[in-house]
Amino acid sequence: MASKMKIEIVNVVVSASIGTELDLLKISADLDELEYDPQRFPGAIYRVKEPKTALLFFRSGKIVCTGAKSLKDVERVMETMVKQLTGIGVKITKKPEVTVQNIVATTDLGAELKLNAIAISLGLEKVEYEPEQFPGLVYRVEDPKVVALLFGSGKVVCTGAKKVEDIERAVENIRLELESAGFI
Repeated sequence: MASKMKIEIVNVVVSASIGTELDLLKISADLDELEYDPQRFPGAIYRVKEPKTALLFFRSGKIVCTGAKSLKDVERVMETMVKQLTGIGVKITKKPEVTVQNIVATTDLGAELKLNAIAISLGLEKVEYEPEQFPGLVYRVEDPKVVALLFGSGKVVCTGAKKVEDIERAVENIRLELESAGFI
């Protein structure tokens, strides 16, 4: 029936550890791009222009990368970060092992959605829909375990996945479910 929908990854959030404590004050003095204000936030923020991402460094050696559009972007950013840290004398005791925390993606079902009818059809145990509070319908997908925000325009935002395949499977399951119920 329908051709495969275009799914766009809009954010990949990962965490990693470099296996050593970081002196954030020293690093922020050595790297101009690093913002560190411990009164406002316990970590240091490093904004990368290409690919556009942000790295959060914590004293424990933990690093969070957010804003990447792919795991390949994450790899590039992490490699660059390791080179910059070793370049200013930081001893990195282990290659940062990346753990995906969250993948956010968007797609378009290609049809307007009647969210009131969908909320009733899908069942209140899986759905939150309060249009006075938020214009989207919050749909908690069980398998794979993700949260999808459905909008009347047909746009869908999927969050909570750890793998791109989970997003693809969730979107396809939602499409099939809505199609079989006659909503698209």
